[in-house]
Amino acid sequence: MSETEKNLVHAAIQGDRSAMAGLYSRNIGYLTAVCSRYIRDNEDRDDVLQTSFVKIFTSLASFRYRGNGSLKAWMSRIVVNEAINFLKMQQKNNGRVDGEAVPDIPDSEDAPDLDDIPAGIIQEMIRELPEGYRTVFNLFVFEEKSHKEISAMLGISESTSASQFHRARNILARKIREYRKSIE
Repeated sequence: MSETEKNLVHAAIQGDRSAMAGLYSRNIGYLTAVCSRYIRDNEDRDDVLQTSFVKIFTSLASFRYRGNGSLKAWMSRIVVNEAINFLKMQQKNNGRVDGEAVPDIPDSEDAPDLDDIPAGIIQEMIRELPEGYRTVFNLFVFEEKSHKEISAMLGISESTSASQFHRARNILARKIREYRKSIE
């Protein structure tokens, strides 16, 4: 954490609104990208981010510096947790438990090479995954959670988590093959 960032955190804890604005502007782009991995709709994403920033600023005094990048990681964890809470509430309101129903996808073990595909295209492919698959995929790949941890977070079984990850991976492999054919 840079000296400027330390000063912003300290001032924000004291209630300095310009320091809060500084922390916000330094992190909003990254945290928007994190939230977008989970929340597809832009209005919903903005609502989750607003809730996250309220939580960040009200909990800032509990933040403990643990090395370079720890503030960003702490903020990201709050955003991910708020996104998951939002998805759980949405599932509860829609009567879904394990995510959206999707037809069976044949297994595909050959993981495609991603080096030649722009990151934005891959991110969009991930955003297009059905909600349950997308959530499990993001938690497993980006947050490095185990299926046991994911099952506890989402209130699903470990086997459901593993199955949704496997299916998400297969859908992405198919989308990548289709993308490659479309640019040939």
